Amino acid sequence: MTVKSKEALTGKELLAKVKDNDALSKRELAKECGYYTVSKDGQTRVALAEFYDALLAAKGIQLEPQKSSDGRGREASYSLTVHKNGQIVIGAAYTQEMGLKSGDEFKIKLGYKHIHLVKLDDEGNEDQS
Repeated sequence: MTVKSKEALTGKELLAKVKDNDALSKRELAKECGYYTVSKDGQTRVALAEFYDALLAAKGIQLEPQKSSDGRGREASYSLTVHKNGQIVIGAAYTQEMGLKSGDEFKIKLGYKHIHLVKLDDEGNEDQS
């Protein structure tokens, strides 16, 4: 069990504290700003990742994309698994992102350790768009 540190600073307060204490090490600075926990046996663990995330947020920098506000399902991970029956399911998140519609056709090109899907136009030719 761990005990949460004092209230961690965020926003302008965090930026001001960092600026005023630039002589401290990264770990000391994170702890000074409240980004640490104390375990039951008294060990202090500095949460550098949380500290850096808070610094980025305070500067208005976002590294991860905004989550969908519709609240449906998971985010697309851009990785998949071959099912036991040998099939690969791409999923609606990817087809929607590409603007694909039901009935769109593709040619499969096999390479060394990759599969390339090429969209076909209405006449069955490779789509040049």
